[in-house]
Amino acid sequence: MVNKPERTGCLGFFLKLLGIGPGAGSGKGRNDLPYRQRDNFLSAAELAFYRVLEQAVGETYSINNKVRLWDVLYVPRRDDSRTYENKISSKHIDFLLCEPSTMQPVLAIELDDASHNRKDRQERDAFLDQALTAAGLAILHIKAARTYSIAEVGQQIASVLPGTASNMSVAPPLPTNSNVPSCPKCHTAMVGRKAAKGAHAGKRFWACTNYPKCREIIGID
Repeated sequence: MVNKPERTGCLGFFLKLLGIGPGAGSGKGRNDLPYRQRDNFLSAAELAFYRVLEQAVGETYSINNKVRLWDVLYVPRRDDSRTYENKISSKHIDFLLCEPSTMQPVLAIELDDASHNRKDRQERDAFLDQALTAAGLAILHIKAARTYSIAEVGQQIASVLPGTASNMSVAPPLPTNSNVPSCPKCHTAMVGRKAAKGAHAGKRFWACTNYPKCREIIGID
């Protein structure tokens, strides 16, 4: 006697697609999903700025990338909550600085490239600023550039977060009459920094702007 193939019907077909029921393991495997890992989690511009940000804040803050606005803000229960939730569900912050011990957000940083000149991006930026301000979280916009001054980035952060300059690895502004030396190795202008830890913690020094490729320093204190 020949057995007739079992008719699964519509329900059986959909169960098979979900990996449930007879025949679910045959043919294409359940792990054969169309996902691939990106090679560029951060763009070249974002990665370059991230490296500068690492040196500017040292161990003072934890740096987080591409954080969903939904994970930072919330909407208290109200009749129109869903409307406001939808406004933040698909948006993200380029960089978010947090207190390392508690991971409490303290500053959102947006890296503004040429795309931010578009009208739709300007509207998006205006909403982001308003939303973060309403929630009491500071935001800092930094214009994307080919190169950055670690000291200047640190000073911009300190200007938004008063009282943090002394804890950061970037030195406070030098007197205007100070002569900025050139790196003995690279012959480029150096930047003022301050040691955050170790035997020389708190001491100021000149560092090459090409760090970490060049680690030349000149003592100040």
